Amino acid sequence: MATIGSFFASYFFSPLAFGISPIQAGALAAQGGNLPANLFGAAGIFTTISNIMMFIIGALSVLMLIIGGLRYVISGGDASAVTKAKNTILYAIVGLIVALLAYAAINFVLVTLTPSL
Repeated sequence: MATIGSFFASYFFSPLAFGISPIQAGALAAQGGNLPANLFGAAGIFTTISNIMMFIIGALSVLMLIIGGLRYVISGGDASAVTKAKNTILYAIVGLIVALLAYAAINFVLVTLTPSL
């Protein structure tokens, strides 16, 4: 009888019953008592840092696209200068795509670890 009671208690008082995924429950259990409470969430430190870094990366990629475009216009038909300009544009676009994928991965991890309130 005690086994059945412990089964129902563990089922009804599990983290899933309260809307917390097992990953979130593990993160909350590992958080400890001395960590600041503002690490995760919409106004958390990790979210703020990733948003600032995304803004900086976006601004730098636009700047590099402009520089690549100017180098392309100024090249004057020189094949090596045109190639360098195209590479600048290509690397700026590839860097922006990599940054967007990294931002998506960071947001996925933050959403997975943050309990939904």
